[in-house]
Amino acid sequence: MIATTPPPPYYAVIFTNIKNEDDEGYAQTASRMVELAQLQPGFLGLESAREEVGITVSYWRDLESIKAWKANAEHIEAQKNGNKKWYQSYTTRIAKVEREYSL
Repeated sequence: MIATTPPPPYYAVIFTNIKNEDDEGYAQTASRMVELAQLQPGFLGLESAREEVGITVSYWRDLESIKAWKANAEHIEAQKNGNKKWYQSYTTRIAKVEREYSL
């Protein structure tokens, strides 16, 4: 699914990761995080794909919205579980989208 976003500028949080083989509880938590993010003020959309490397890009109105999402209590708990048991490695990047075009 490709996210529908407003005209730029807005922000993208790009989360790339490699999961551990033992990912018990991951799918349920990931689904819950999508549901919860969609309720956050400033959330604009989300795109995700997984093969060997998982890539999730969430789109946000502004940096304050991203900070509020990072501080969400359920999200903090999911981050702790990711660090302890689900991810072998990950990188989070935050970028300002200044231009977009599509087909």
